[in-house]
Amino acid sequence: MEEIIDVVIIGAGPAGLQAAVHAVRKKASVLVVGRPEQSSLYRAHVENYLGVDGVAAGSDLLRIGAAQAERFGARLLTEDLLKIEPREELFAVETESGEVLARTIILATGTSRKKLKVKGEKELTGRGVSYCVDCDANFFRNAKVAVVGDKSAAVDGALTLTRYAAEVHLVARRLDVAEGLRGKLAASTVQLHEGAWVKEILGENAVTGLLLEDGSTLAVEGVFVELGAKGALDLAASLGVQMDMETFSHIAVNRLQETSIPGIYAAGDICGQPYQMAKAVGEGCVAGWEAANYANSRKRGPGND
Repeated sequence: MEEIIDVVIIGAGPAGLQAAVHAVRKKASVLVVGRPEQSSLYRAHVENYLGVDGVAAGSDLLRIGAAQAERFGARLLTEDLLKIEPREELFAVETESGEVLARTIILATGTSRKKLKVKGEKELTGRGVSYCVDCDANFFRNAKVAVVGDKSAAVDGALTLTRYAAEVHLVARRLDVAEGLRGKLAASTVQLHEGAWVKEILGENAVTGLLLEDGSTLAVEGVFVELGAKGALDLAASLGVQMDMETFSHIAVNRLQETSIPGIYAAGDICGQPYQMAKAVGEGCVAGWEAANYANSRKRGPGND
């Protein structure tokens, strides 16, 4: 029988770690999935947060916060998320090393989408260049496509695209994923170009290919840039969570940090501006508290709140 966890938090930045602290103190079992170094706070310096004397390194704050969450009883899994899928009244959460079941989910991944910053990328965005496999895979049925990236989001995206595209290439300088995920890649039809990188995205009105740094080219009609972990748009697309109606770039929540899907909460930069640690921590507090209450009520059953 698979393990059932009360609250699974996706993201190990300030919102996710604060959510973990508050959820576990409400007697909920808590798992935090994410890498602190992927948080925008990791390389930042903070001097405008209450209680910080002088300037604090973001990496130090995250290290202390992670240790604090673990001391209270939360578990931290320094891996990337691959998928979240509803499963009856629970959520199946797949990471690089396996799967767990969750009663509630808190999305705290931030919103940054890294760019390749190569010629042709900006001009061809929306014309064959995409940053979300879950959103756009269906537009590339029976096409030749490439995914660019070194980490789990790139590998998972390439595997997903094998169900749609006629040919899938993965361009990576050096894959940095767990052995289980690397094994899935090796067993698939994805053509791996490890040790390569993109110099230019080719095409005028639409993508026609990739020029690699070694001078070779790949003839493709689509390029998916996946330089990190799952972002807000990917998660919302796969779960059916409502995005903000103005910019479609953030997840919409109410004052309890509830999304449009019962049992799924969100906190921090993924919910919109201002992109400040103080906001992330406050929203993480509310999300952790409310998610734990929701999970505990589900364990008690209806009519026992």
